[in-house]
Formats: sequence, structure tokens, C-alpha cells
Amino acid sequence: MIDDAPPLRPRRREPDANGILVRSAYPLSTLAIGIGAVLLLTVVGFFLGTVDIGLATALNELHTGALRAFTDGVYHAISPVPAIIVTVVVTGVIWAVQRNIRPAAAFAGVVAITWVPSAIVKELVHRARPDVSVLPHPFPVQPDPGYPSGHTVFMVAFTIALCWVLRDTRWHGAAVVLGTVAVVVVWFSVTIDAVHYPTDALASVAWALAVAPAARLVWVDWLMPRLPVLRPARPIAR
Repeated sequence: MIDDAPPLRPRRREPDANGILVRSAYPLSTLAIGIGAVLLLTVVGFFLGTVDIGLATALNELHTGALRAFTDGVYHAISPVPAIIVTVVVTGVIWAVQRNIRPAAAFAGVVAITWVPSAIVKELVHRARPDVSVLPHPFPVQPDPGYPSGHTVFMVAFTIALCWVLRDTRWHGAAVVLGTVAVVVVWFSVTIDAVHYPTDALASVAWALAVAPAARLVWVDWLMPRLPVLRPARPIAR
């Protein structure tokens, strides 16, 4: 009788097994680290003042010739509007390639939830940007505060989210390397332009590294399953 039973077959999932969709193994710790980082970095921002104006000035000495053109171009290329456009385009590509809206929505959500709150902290801390009157090669004056650097937060958040999407693919290693290079390029660009103090950009890297996992937890693990179109696919028998 046992021989007559249908053979057991492994269960498979619909095309939903993407690295960015894997549930957090330590949700409370992830959330605590994210919230703690936001609070700590916010408080620190009130006390920085002009502590690294010397380093900002030294880096701005490099803001000449071809390097100036390059760093200025990087700064403009990932300003808010272009950054949003790039995020939308990459989200669409992920959706088209994966044929699944969930990893695409997860990617966009992680980038947005990591990036946007940094603008709120920027207004709250209201740390002035380096004084152009003491810089050797200043960039045109920017009207908003500088801490943290939204450009840097975006680049790190974008890199982290894309690496999660590609985690189980052959492209993951390339994404990690190229993303790291992009973050370094952005860090030096905003500091050589002296639109940010080095500590602005450094705090932004720390922000994104701590907040992105918490953003993924809240958006992907907790909120997306509550939205009908973004609910996870159930396992189906093969």
C-alpha cells in the first residue's frame, strides 16, 4: 500500500525568492540599531559645528581643473530629481527582469525609507555647510543645511538595496564592488566640492548602513504583506 502512495515531491515557490525579500532573522535588534543610529547621529550633529573645517578646506584645494568638473558632475548627477529618476528606472528594470513586483517595490521602498528621513534630520540639526568665504575653490552656495549629506545617504542606500536584490545572482559581487566604488566617489565628490563637511558625509554612510536594514524590515517584512498587491506568494506544489 505504501508503494501506491504518490511520491513526495519538493515544494517550490513562485518567482518570489529574491534576496531583498528574505525576512530578517533578528527583527528587534535590527529595528533597535536603526532607531539608535538615528537618535545618536542626530544628537551628534548638534555638536559638530566647524570641527573639521581644516580638512574640508584641504580637500577643497583639489577642486580645480578636470577633477573639479568631475566632482561637480557627480554632485549634479545624483541631486534629488536625477536620483529619483534613476531609482524609478532601476525599479522598473527589476520588475521587468524578475517579472515580479515585490522585489521591485522592496528596492524602491528601502531606498526611499532610508533616504527621505535624513532630510528631516538635516532640517532639525540645521548644521551650516562649510563657509565659502574661507574655501580656496568654493562650489556655488547651497541654501539648505548640510548634515547629513542626502547625496551620500542616497548612494549608500541605493547600493545596499541593489546588492540585496542581486544577492543570489552572479551579479552580486560586481554590485558590491561597483557600489562601494560609487559610494567612495560620491563621498570624495561632496567633500572636494566642500558642499559638505567630511563628517557630514561620514555620518551619512553610518546612517544608511544602520537604517537600511531597519527600513527593509519595516517595509518588506511588516508593511508589504498587508498590501494585497504586494503580499508574498504562497508556496505551491510542483
